[in-house]
Formats: sequence, structure tokens, C-alpha cells
Amino acid sequence: MHKDYTDNSTIQLSVYDDKLILWNPGILPFDITIDELKKKHPSRPRNRYIADIFFRAGYIESWGRGIEKMIEAFKKAGLPEPIFEELAGGLQVTLLKDIYTEEYLRKLDLSGRQIKAIIYTKEHRKISNKVYQQLFNVSRNTASNDLQQLVKAKLLISNEQKGAGAFYTIRGIAQ
Repeated sequence: MHKDYTDNSTIQLSVYDDKLILWNPGILPFDITIDELKKKHPSRPRNRYIADIFFRAGYIESWGRGIEKMIEAFKKAGLPEPIFEELAGGLQVTLLKDIYTEEYLRKLDLSGRQIKAIIYTKEHRKISNKVYQQLFNVSRNTASNDLQQLVKAKLLISNEQKGAGAFYTIRGIAQ
């Protein structure tokens, strides 16, 4: 629907273990920036007739909301926001499968325990101070400090309870 048909290039999809990269020929139209594309913006379909067919067939609900809805859906699913780039005369969109990989977490200057705690929390949906203590054979204070650092790093969210009912979840992953 958004392809630039004046170019003979084809749409390209690259599949990796941790991401999909989609490249579509044609730069963003009408001097719209990538930042503006992510917000409410006027719709000016490059291919008005094709867009109208998609609308009438029920594949799109309206023009100009696709990127916004896509970003909302990714956030709701606990996935990172897609990366949009203008590249080589086209628009490239990178869809990341999961940012909470060991490789990504290592780049954040986390301890080995904290990395394992994030991976554990991702798999089990939550972690408590007591579970952290048991997993890593550390004191309550060490567990509290490590977990609070993960909250400050915006990786975990506390359920704000105290005592036995307290636990942490991965930020951005729907429970």
C-alpha cells in the first residue's frame, strides 16, 4: 500500500533469530519526519486507490493511524517499539523479538545475578525478594539492593506491596 511503484526495487524482508527487518522502497512523503510518523499526523497515501481498496476490504480502519496502532500493539505485547529508519531511498522497519536477551542485558552493566534475575522474571512472569535470595544465595539486603537497581534501570516494576506479597515484573510485558 505504501510502496513507491516508480522505483523498480522490491520490498525486502530479512529474518533473523532476534528480529525481522523490512525495507520498502520510497522515502517518507511530504517532508514528514520519523518522529512525526509515530504521532498523530495527516494521512496522504502514496497510493490512494490501493489504500481505498484496503479500507473498503476492512484491512485498515482509517488512514494515518497504522504506525500509531502498530506501536501500541508492540507495547501491549511487551515487545520493544519498532525501529524506523530512512535508508538507501526507502523506509526500513526493524521489529525486535525481545530486548531482554542476555546479550542486550550484558550491555547495561548489570551483574551476572541481575541478568539471570531478568531472564528468570521473563520466564516466570515475576520474582520476589525471597526467590531472589534463594536463587543466588544472597542476603535479604543484597536482594533488595539488586532488585531496586533493576527498578531504577527501568527493567523491573515493583507491585508496590511490602512484605510477603511484594514482587517485581518485567517492565512492558503484559501480565
